[in-house]
Amino acid sequence: MREALHLARRGAGGVSPNPMVGAVIVAGGRIVGRGYHARLGGPHAEVVALEEAGASARGGTLYVTLEPCAHWGRTPPCTDAIIAAGIRRVVAAVEDPDHKVSGGGFRRLAEAGVETDVGVARDAAKSLNEAYIKHRRTGLPFVIAKWAMTLDGRIATRSGDSRWISGEASRALVHGLRGQVDAILVGIGTVLRDDPRLTARLPERRHPARVIVDSTLRLPRDAHVLARDGAPVIVATTSRSRPDIRRDLEACGVELIVADGPAGRVDLRALFETLGRRGVVSLLVEGGGTIHGACFDAGLVDKLMVFVCPMVVGGPGPSPVAGVGVEHLAAAWRLDRATVRQIEQDVIIEGYPIQSSTDAAVPSRTQEDRTPCSPAS
Repeated sequence: MREALHLARRGAGGVSPNPMVGAVIVAGGRIVGRGYHARLGGPHAEVVALEEAGASARGGTLYVTLEPCAHWGRTPPCTDAIIAAGIRRVVAAVEDPDHKVSGGGFRRLAEAGVETDVGVARDAAKSLNEAYIKHRRTGLPFVIAKWAMTLDGRIATRSGDSRWISGEASRALVHGLRGQVDAILVGIGTVLRDDPRLTARLPERRHPARVIVDSTLRLPRDAHVLARDGAPVIVATTSRSRPDIRRDLEACGVELIVADGPAGRVDLRALFETLGRRGVVSLLVEGGGTIHGACFDAGLVDKLMVFVCPMVVGGPGPSPVAGVGVEHLAAAWRLDRATVRQIEQDVIIEGYPIQSSTDAAVPSRTQEDRTPCSPAS
């Protein structure tokens, strides 16, 4: 199963909105077939492993990181191929949460006399496909909030200079992450200040969709995010924006989403629901502070990735998280399953934010209790 998980990771960035899946076939005490789902619309991991194993698969055991599918999608059902190959036993790490599968694969195999077991390396398999699982269960994308900050908690100087706070190795790591997510989201303030490209800049990776939150459509026509490089560009706005500017942007190939929230700001929950419906399974939120604050206020952040860099700028520079915030420390967001590592001089802190106590300013929110969204500009 560890080998199957290792294989599955090779599909990162190429199979969404499908899950990453790896498969290993064992017969006669040795591995006779390996496979993973490499690209959307391509053969599933089980089929690749069966093709490699050939006749050696008969009577063998298939180890797979996710329940085999039993329905027609872009490809035929994997259960049919497994049964036809004469596999005796299937060991899966986790059940598929998709309602089109969700136990149906195991039932089909059992009906054909194939022994099934589930739960081996369950936690590792769930972590591997955490975005897919969240999207299938809620319809919302898995949201990763990411920022780089100085030792005194600033994401820029008082003049707005932010290039570069993090080191080269950290930036390369972020480009790798961008190549694995479906979309990157920033606020218009970040676009106006930094004019980012929001690309993966890795030759083997596709560029994710670019999402800009811009309530009144201040987006410059020469902004780098509007580059026509094949990546979708989505601008979330409100009815406060001028119709003629909307038409102009749409003529440039931009997809507009109107999501009116309180105080004339973009309703992030409504926006995320729309993104989820259009197949965005994973969403990297890169700021700025207003956007991060709105996401935290709304309980929309699933994972946090912070680069702490060894410098001090002082002064009134912007902080990474604004918004309403909490009034009491007991209601602060805390990281579950936190990890800390160092890359060159930067320290990277990752974890899953949870909030278990109530606060007068912001209701308690957990990953299972999503309340209506705070607005963002």
